[in-house]
Amino acid sequence: MKGIVLAGGSGSRLHPMTSVISKQLLPVFDKPLIHYPLATLMLAGIQDILVITTPRDAPLIQALLADGRQWGVSIRYAEQAEPRGIAEAFLIGRDFIANERVALVLGDNIFFGHGLSGILRDARRYTEGATIFGYWVPDPQRFGVVELDDNDEVMGIEEKPAKPRSNYAVTGLYFYDERICELCAELRPSARGELEITSVNQRYHEMGRLHVRRLERGFAWLDAGTPESLLDAANYISTIERRQGLKIACLEEIAWRSGWIDDGEMSALTARMPAGDYRQYLETLLRTGG
Repeated sequence: MKGIVLAGGSGSRLHPMTSVISKQLLPVFDKPLIHYPLATLMLAGIQDILVITTPRDAPLIQALLADGRQWGVSIRYAEQAEPRGIAEAFLIGRDFIANERVALVLGDNIFFGHGLSGILRDARRYTEGATIFGYWVPDPQRFGVVELDDNDEVMGIEEKPAKPRSNYAVTGLYFYDERICELCAELRPSARGELEITSVNQRYHEMGRLHVRRLERGFAWLDAGTPESLLDAANYISTIERRQGLKIACLEEIAWRSGWIDDGEMSALTARMPAGDYRQYLETLLRTGG
C-alpha cells in the first residue's frame, strides 16, 4: 500500500502565522506538524509516500523531509496549485498510485492512542473497498458524519449535516483500494467548487464496500488547523511526552523499531543532530535498546 500526505491549502484559519510559511511547518510542541501525519502512515507500515503541497511551500517541506531515506522510506512530491478538495489528491497522485491501494492522511491531522499501529495495519488488510475512521465528537455538524448500526455497519454518510444522525465524525485518514482514482475522476465539483471526499465515501457505501473503524475512548484525534486546536495539540503532546518520557511521532524511532534503519544508521542520524533533548532521547533509545 502507498501513502499520501495532503499538505496543501492556504492555512487561512491560522493567519497571520501562515502568511509566509506552511502550517505543516509550524511547531506542535517539539516537532513540525507534518511529522505527525507522516508518522501515522509509517505506523501503518507504509514506506512509499507522496507529499502533496503548494508551489510556495514545496521547497521548505522538501528541505525538511528530503527523500525520506534517512527513515527507511521513499518520499516523493507533487503540487496542488489551489485547494480544490481532498479527492483531487488522488488525481494529482494518479501516476504515483499506479492502480495500487493507497492511504491518505491530511497534513494537519494528529492521531495518537494505545494500539494505533495495530488498528492501522488491520485496515491495510482490506483488499477491497474503503476504510474510514469514526471518532465521537460533541459537535458533529462541523464534520462529515457516518451513521452506524449496532454491528458497526454503515447506514449513511453526509457532509456537515444540519441535523446529524450520529456523533461519529469522519477523521482525516482514509484507506482505499485500487479503484479510488477511477472514482475520483468521475466526480464533479460541489457547490463549494471542490471534489468532495464524502462523495467518494458515499460511492463506496453504495457499492457495499465502505468499512468503518471506531477510534474509541483513549484515542486522540486532533485537527491542528486553527490557533486554538494548534495550541491544544501542542499542550496534549507536551503533557503525554513529559509524563511518559516517550516521544509521539518520532520518525527516527518508528523507522528504527520497524527495522527500516539499523543501529548504525540511527547512530549516524543522531550524530548529525544538534545537542538537545531530541538527540538525547534517541541516544538513550540506542544505549538501552528501547
